[in-house]
Order: sequence, then C-alpha cells, then structure tokens
Amino acid sequence: MVRTVAATRYVEALREGGSVPAIIEADDEGMYVVKFRGAGQGPRALVAELLGGEIGRALGLAVPELVLVELDEAFGRAERDPEIQIPLKASVGLNLALDYLPGSLMFDTVASAKLIDPLQASQIVWFDAYITNPDRTVRNPNILSWHGKLWLIDHGASLYFHYAWDQAALKRQKPFTPIRNHVLLPWASMIDDVDAAMRARLTNEMLAAIVADIPADWLADDPAIGDAEEQRAAYLAYLAARRDASRVFVEEALHARSQLV
Repeated sequence: MVRTVAATRYVEALREGGSVPAIIEADDEGMYVVKFRGAGQGPRALVAELLGGEIGRALGLAVPELVLVELDEAFGRAERDPEIQIPLKASVGLNLALDYLPGSLMFDTVASAKLIDPLQASQIVWFDAYITNPDRTVRNPNILSWHGKLWLIDHGASLYFHYAWDQAALKRQKPFTPIRNHVLLPWASMIDDVDAAMRARLTNEMLAAIVADIPADWLADDPAIGDAEEQRAAYLAYLAARRDASRVFVEEALHARSQLV
C-alpha cells in the first residue's frame, strides 16, 4: 500500500515539464518531488504516474518510492511566481510524489553506458511497452543515475488510453510503435527472454492491489466508463489483458530493434 504523508515545507520549484513539479519536505522528514493534481495535465497524469511507478517496482525495477502527499491551503505561499501559485491552489488535497534522489544525474548514453546491461535494458523496454510509455527517449530519457544504479522516473504520460475511455478498446491489445524510440532499445537483446518472467510477476492480485491505491477523488465520474470503482475495475481489466497479450508488444519491440542492430 502506498503511504500518505503531509507536506510541511515548500523547498523549490522544478520549472520543467507540464506537471510543474516541486521539491517538498514532508512530516516524515523525507524530501520528495511532488506532481500536482492542479497542474495542466490533471489528475489522470497522477493516476498514470502511480500505476506506472508501482508496476515498475512490482517488476523489480528501480523506481523511487511513491507516496501520496496531502497539501493544505497554506502550502506554497512562499512561492511568488503566480504561474506556480495557480496549480498549487488547485492542488489542495491528495497529490503524488517520488522520493527525492539528491545528487542524481540524468541518464546519458555515453556517461552512463557502463551501468547498462542487456537484461536490465530488456526488462525496462518490456515494462515501457506494457504501460505504453512514450517518454523514455534519447531526448527525454527519464532515467536517473544514482549510487551506481539506473532509476526510472516520470510515468505520467503512460496509459494514455484513459483520456478517451472505450469499452471495446480495453479488450483490444495493440502494438506500441513508439517503442522504436526507446533510449535503451539498442542494448535490449533479451526482450524475448524476459517476457515470461515479467508476465509472471504481475499477478492478478498484485495488479488489483496497485489499482486499489488510486484515490477516488482522482477518478471523477466519467460518462464513458462510470464512477471511481468502475474505473478501477476497467484499469485492472486493461492491465491484466495487456499482460496476457504481451506477445503483441514484444513482437513489436523485437521488430523495432531489428531495424537498429
């Protein structure tokens, strides 16, 4: 179960990306990078961040701990920039944050090459194809190098099907063509080999527990799919069906890689 903390101190805005993240301190004395529900991408980006991050952790990948962060109305008053104040005021309540990794460096295919191994690269490519994550490219790798390990961050752009719910589409599993742009694809020589093990780790019980952590107030009633409980059920059905049909996106990744090497 994802922990809940309360934000106690606004440290610094990270003026990058549409989610307007910030570094905060919480009541557990930890430091976190918060993604705000009131940012332009809205709460569905937080749902994708939560599901993607927790699925990555369930698969044994290095993803910083995710926590729910409670913000009160007074939070962020020290931030003078009105463009930052607007999403802060719209984010009172539950938001999402990742454990802050001080001193981490953004992944670079040259400087970080010694940290890459084919098994890990293949697992990450499988994971990103599974959650339909387009944000792991050379230009925007969303991988941090920290203490000799590669850490995966920023999954808010994944699972984009939920911006236009379609009951029939939930049952159809499609290849993920953006995988051809994955920064680790050249090293991912074991995608076929890791498929069965990755599927086996994502049990129905594990997926159900992850989906259950989505806060209800991030799931406003949607005429196409229903209320919060119906949306959770739809997420679970989609994730289980995509896991079971992994050959669809594995074959696409293998084909994409064959064009590179």
